[in-house]
Amino acid sequence: MVRRHLILDSGCGKYERAEDRTRRGSERDMLTIGTIAPAFDLPGAGKGEVGRYRLKAHKGEWVILFFYPADFSFICPTEVTGFQKFNSEFAATGCGVLGVSVDPPETHLAWAKELGGIDYPLLSDREKGVCRAYGVLDEREGRALRATFIIDPDGVIQYALVSHKNVGRSVEETLRVLKALQTGRHCPAGWRPGEPTLEGA
Repeated sequence: MVRRHLILDSGCGKYERAEDRTRRGSERDMLTIGTIAPAFDLPGAGKGEVGRYRLKAHKGEWVILFFYPADFSFICPTEVTGFQKFNSEFAATGCGVLGVSVDPPETHLAWAKELGGIDYPLLSDREKGVCRAYGVLDEREGRALRATFIIDPDGVIQYALVSHKNVGRSVEETLRVLKALQTGRHCPAGWRPGEPTLEGA
C-alpha cells in the first residue's frame, strides 16, 4: 500500500483516495529495493546518434536509471542537464546513467542538441513496456513518472524514488546515495564521502 501511495501521489494533481488512484493510475506497484531490475532493449539517442541500449550491457556495473515525463517540457530539462553536469562524477564511481521517456529517438536527438549535448543515452520507451515493468507509467497521461532507480552490479535495485511531477529530483542527492551504497556500510543521515560511517550488526 505504501508503494501505491508513492507511485500515484507523484503523478496526480489532485488529492484522491489511495484505492481510487490504484484503479485509475499505474497498473502495477513501483518496483522497490531488493527486486531484480527488469531487462530491456530499447532504441535511444546518445552522443548525437541513434542506437540500441540494453541493461545487460551494464552487467557488473552500477546504473542510474531515471524516468521522466517528456522532452521539451518545463522541469525535465533541468534534470537531464543536471545528470549531464554530474555525468563524469557518476562515471568515476563506475556507474552508468540512462534516461527514459516515451518520446521517440529523433525527438531525443533534437532535444539533446538544444540542451547543448548529452553524453549519456536517452532511451525511447514508445510501447511503454519498460515504464510498466518498473511500475512508473502514468496510465492516464501515457507518460513516465519522475522516478529514479539505482541498480547494483548484480542487477538488483538498491534505491527507488518517485517525485511529484511538479518537483524536480536532486541529482546531487542521487550521487550521494550511490556513493553511500557503494561503501557497503551504515551511513547516517546527510552522510558525505570521507565522513565516518556507523558500526552495525
